[in-house]
Amino acid sequence: MKSPVDAPAVDPAPKSASILRGWRIQMRFAAIWFAMIGLIIVSAIVVPRSLLPSTFLAIIPLAAFLGIAAIGETLVLMARGIDLSIPAVVTLSSTVVLGFSGGQDDAILWATFAALFFATVVGLINGLLVAVFELNALIVTLAVGAITTGATLWYRDSLPQESRVPPGMAAWGDARFLGINVAVWVVAALAVILNVILRKTTIGRHFSAVGANPRSAWIAGINVAVYQCAAFTVAAFLYGIAGILVSAFIRNPTLRVGEPYLLAPIAAAVLGGTALSGGIGSMVAVAGAALFLTQLGQMLQMLGLSSALQFVIEGVA
Repeated sequence: MKSPVDAPAVDPAPKSASILRGWRIQMRFAAIWFAMIGLIIVSAIVVPRSLLPSTFLAIIPLAAFLGIAAIGETLVLMARGIDLSIPAVVTLSSTVVLGFSGGQDDAILWATFAALFFATVVGLINGLLVAVFELNALIVTLAVGAITTGATLWYRDSLPQESRVPPGMAAWGDARFLGINVAVWVVAALAVILNVILRKTTIGRHFSAVGANPRSAWIAGINVAVYQCAAFTVAAFLYGIAGILVSAFIRNPTLRVGEPYLLAPIAAAVLGGTALSGGIGSMVAVAGAALFLTQLGQMLQMLGLSSALQFVIEGVA
């Protein structure tokens, strides 16, 4: 019988490496909050009126719309993809709401369901082409986005130019809970729910494994194509939600409603610590990054800077 002295020592290196890796990942997600603190300090010095409660409450819905789109993009990036069809899907869902509702309150549910359905179908097509047929995600989403834009233009031509969302939907777009626009609570709920799913469920852990190392995940028996396809599909569903919320907020959406959501969601995802190599992402941090970008843009506008200089500063940030 071996004495305790003779027993093999346990190598603490793997445990230490795991702890260090976990700390680095958490710091990756925390970086955006440090940046937010820095931005608030700069705003307080340079443009203090940008931090007034009235100003903050006015811009936070815009941050919520961007946050929802960025969360969808984060799912795609975590699955080692990229999605440039966001503007097309947002515009599509917005136009479907106008067409299927006819501006009538009794058609709100039907119009909402239709908008989410068509948005999800676009995402499913993206996912099948990328995950099953193994086509390049950049090219696929650009192409599918272009086709979607063409179909939306064709459909929009059949609608009256003065089309508006139903009054009930417009009222919901302005609704507040605890003094904050409902869209903010929607993005907060989505961020928390998806974070819990990714961190605490088997599906979430499998999804992260697929993004981190698809080959190892396949060897472990995980259906990589299903998870990659699901990422694009769920992301498009979220873009549809963003499109509906934007439409309710502005009441009379045009065909340009999706334009702000081409590169901004990718920027928010990356600023929120999402790894372009896949597998790593935090929905809460991404939502914070959307708020950071929105506040930065608001501050630059209130300074009266030219659009060119605003783009330069946002790029540097």
